[in-house]
Amino acid sequence: MENRCIIVSGGVFSPAPEQQPGDFVIACDRGYAYCERLGLTPDLFIGDFDSYSGAVAPGVAVERLIPEKDDTDTGHAITYALAHGFRTLVLTCALGGRLDHTLANLQNAANAAVQGASVTILDEGSEISFLTHGTLRLKKRPGWGLSVFSLSDASTGVCLRGVKYELENAALDNRFPLGVSNEFDAPEAEITVEQGVLIVMQTKKQ
Repeated sequence: MENRCIIVSGGVFSPAPEQQPGDFVIACDRGYAYCERLGLTPDLFIGDFDSYSGAVAPGVAVERLIPEKDDTDTGHAITYALAHGFRTLVLTCALGGRLDHTLANLQNAANAAVQGASVTILDEGSEISFLTHGTLRLKKRPGWGLSVFSLSDASTGVCLRGVKYELENAALDNRFPLGVSNEFDAPEAEITVEQGVLIVMQTKKQ
């Protein structure tokens, strides 16, 4: 199995996947404090120390960023992961809090997916995936819904199967949320896109 990179961001605190042998964990600023709460052992701290001012344990590498930069700490972490060969990325604590950072995290994750990475963003009530071409299959989970949005100006050849509101060879765009609030209608849903970037959100119903 390919090694994962787990990136712990500084948004609203969220659960994380259990750390497995071979996982590489990056803590982004406040994400370092979150790692302690999550029981994760960071391999690398990336940040400008604007939301975390404590000590970093010996043995944890530190990449200190300047506050005046074009990208976020999480964006730098994603860039680092891709540059070091990771193609499976899991982000947690990356949603909520500042809306601008949430949107930046979604854009950076989508950009990683365009570069061939498998990217998942987790929080307590959501699991977000990105699809740039091909097919994604998702198992039905009781009490969870499904939404599909286009991040591209146009995403074509979109098929949604195994859901209440199916699509076949449809086009989605980033101006109208046609794929919002769908429901599983089979044990497995199948999402396909030929061209474009889709964001696929599994969301726990309230």
